[in-house]
Amino acid sequence: MDLILKQLGGLVLGSVPTMILFILLILAYNGLVRRPLATVLAERRARTVGAVEQARGAIAAAEAETSVYEDKLRSAKAELFHARELRLKQWAAERESSLADVRHTAGERVKAARAEIEASTASSRSQIEGLSAELSARIIAAVLPKGVSAPEAVQ
Repeated sequence: MDLILKQLGGLVLGSVPTMILFILLILAYNGLVRRPLATVLAERRARTVGAVEQARGAIAAAEAETSVYEDKLRSAKAELFHARELRLKQWAAERESSLADVRHTAGERVKAARAEIEASTASSRSQIEGLSAELSARIIAAVLPKGVSAPEAVQ
């Protein structure tokens, strides 16, 4: 057992410079590589997170502006439809007014034509009555011999 302990002691004593070099290597790695790398990664992460937060804020602002523009667009469309409806109602009212005027004018023309026809009819009747009396007198004169007088009841 003493032999094993002596051999172990020799191995440990021989490995001391290796352990010192390993510890120095770990310290150098921590000082030269790990800490600067950790700070660069932390800075990069902070910038990335900051950029992501900034992008989220920009997206939220853009969505807010989009909703404002959509509301303005909706209200503009509603105004256009309302103006169109008013214009259509105005045109319909103008058309109805024009139709009423035309109907009134046509009614007056019809009344005037009826009055003219009635006047013409009355004139024609009186002419026909006058001419029929004269014509009947001529017919009677032509049918009856010349010496016989026509009864006066024909008139």
